[in-house]
Amino acid sequence: MHPVHPHKIFVLLLLSVALGATAPRISVDVTQPGAAISPTMYGIFFEDINFAADGGLYAELVKNRSFEFDWPLRGWQVISRDGAKGRVLILRDEKSRNPRHLRIQLPQQGNGFGLMNEGFRGMGLWQDADYRFSVMARIIEGDITALRIELVDENERPIAEARLEGLTSVWQSHQCQLTSNSTTSAAKLKVWIIGSGVLDMDMISLFPKETWKARTNGLRADLVQLLADLQPGFLRFPGGCIVEGFDLSQRYQWKNTIGPLEERVVTINRWNFEFKHRPTPDYYQSYGLGFYEYFLLAEDLGAEPMPIVNCGMACQFNTAELAPLHQLDPYIADALDLIEFANGAADSKWGAIRAEMGHVEPFNMKMIGIGNEQWGPQYIERYVKFADAIKSKYPQMQLIAATGSDATIFPNGQEEIDYLWSQWRKLEPDIVDEHFYRAPEWFLQNVDWYDSYERSGPRLFVGEWASQSVGVGSPDNRNNWKCALYEAAFMTGLERNADLVTMTCYAPLFGHEEAWQWRPDLIWFDNLTSYGTANYYVQKLFSCHPGTRLLEIGVEESPKQDDETKGLYASATLDEKSGHVILKVVNVTDDVVETTIDLNGVKKMGGNATAILLRADSLTDENSLEEPKKIYPQESSFELTDARFDYEFTPLSLTILRVPIE
Repeated sequence: MHPVHPHKIFVLLLLSVALGATAPRISVDVTQPGAAISPTMYGIFFEDINFAADGGLYAELVKNRSFEFDWPLRGWQVISRDGAKGRVLILRDEKSRNPRHLRIQLPQQGNGFGLMNEGFRGMGLWQDADYRFSVMARIIEGDITALRIELVDENERPIAEARLEGLTSVWQSHQCQLTSNSTTSAAKLKVWIIGSGVLDMDMISLFPKETWKARTNGLRADLVQLLADLQPGFLRFPGGCIVEGFDLSQRYQWKNTIGPLEERVVTINRWNFEFKHRPTPDYYQSYGLGFYEYFLLAEDLGAEPMPIVNCGMACQFNTAELAPLHQLDPYIADALDLIEFANGAADSKWGAIRAEMGHVEPFNMKMIGIGNEQWGPQYIERYVKFADAIKSKYPQMQLIAATGSDATIFPNGQEEIDYLWSQWRKLEPDIVDEHFYRAPEWFLQNVDWYDSYERSGPRLFVGEWASQSVGVGSPDNRNNWKCALYEAAFMTGLERNADLVTMTCYAPLFGHEEAWQWRPDLIWFDNLTSYGTANYYVQKLFSCHPGTRLLEIGVEESPKQDDETKGLYASATLDEKSGHVILKVVNVTDDVVETTIDLNGVKKMGGNATAILLRADSLTDENSLEEPKKIYPQESSFELTDARFDYEFTPLSLTILRVPIE
């Protein structure tokens, strides 16, 4: 039997004294601050879906730079002019972790033979911006004197050029810089070979000089800035179903993603073939954005790193392949080694690799997820082995367990989730991860979803969720205001239950406008620009105004959206650092709602209050590349002298009120 949540008691008391009242009233009890709001309450979930890494956050502009895709020249085209002839071969060195490289044979002198790379649906270049070209190369024989590097726009018009000399008979990395004289989202790279003979090339790369923190192997600055603006408490990576793989051969193996770039093992992306409505045969993982870069990103964002590891199970929506229990040791060793990589001393085996990569100090990782969307007894028996091994060596490490997935989208969903919860009550992982991909109406009708959960046992991580405007996985889903607004209402329920729900994040994070597989997504981008959706700004307002302590809140005489659904939803916190009471109020009605707000227990106000309003004219409104701030927070201030005041809430809106008190 679930105990009655204290929030419900407070609401009932308010309603009992308000019989006969007609005007809405919001009452906040400031006298007894409740549970602490976890610093990790609001975070971000990264998965390489929708070209989120290669072609997105990872700033590399060359696709298939090391010729490791299924078709070695996928993304490349052999080019010639003026009758120039040559031959292109693909060589494979089985002793190498990145085995393929390109060999070009040129029988006669010239400069009219080479290769062209198409980029990720083109390459985004900015006028007057600098770009760094690099290549691993060696001359096998002949007189090859240089490479001519050329960038062209969508009309084949040259917009940048450089000459790279100094090639030798030894594998070496060579670099040069180009400056674009034009802005285009659909540029291509051409590499012309000057001379005759035989030349080997590998790791052909083009990076913008301006990356996040100007790192050489860097991230796209505008996309990271959107993440930084969320002020996230944690960063979950690398997924998601990508952790599991279609089968175990395609699972995410973090050790393949660290060390020198030329030694990282390129693999197919499991979203390459998942959706027939959006086939992406050119979707692979270069792992230029690998585990070291994920940890760096978390550090840059001031977020707790939260890696998820494979537990010997492939995606159960696909092959459901299992590693036998007696062969699970390598998987467990990978998890233990990961903790050492993140937290070990610089003279430990894996800590030394981290230090050699440039980060001598530990990353201070505190939590790790065991599996992603796993279910069934086979998951429990594997989780137990991981938990025993990790806790025996790292007893302070917090373990995150899964509940399968959304009960509505996997076989026998609720039955499987109930089984897992029966096990988690016994095994007591530190945190349990729940996922929700539902219709917007579900989020509105289930704002109180966590009110009746048992308060003992594991804390909760609402680790993947998003409103689906049409249906789960539908290519027609939209990031419209209805979805965002109803999600905001749901988030007031998450926040009211912050004693239990200590982490939450929207999913997926990124979507490339021309190369997506799944929608909706929090942030959209093309090769040049990016924007936050309405959902993004809902997340941002909650994340940037969390408070430090939960306050009891009651809403009396809420207006109705319809006969069954309330129209007003609210949560309240106290920010002990700033001395603010923070109210988050969602009005899902089409009308202005005039309310009286009581801050019970406040004897003196501390100055003017701040109101942050997020609204739209219509539930179908949404942001876009053309109108990136159609739905955007507007801030204002108003004078307050009394702890009881009237306030009008705009139709179809989320409002943040920050009220200073003494």
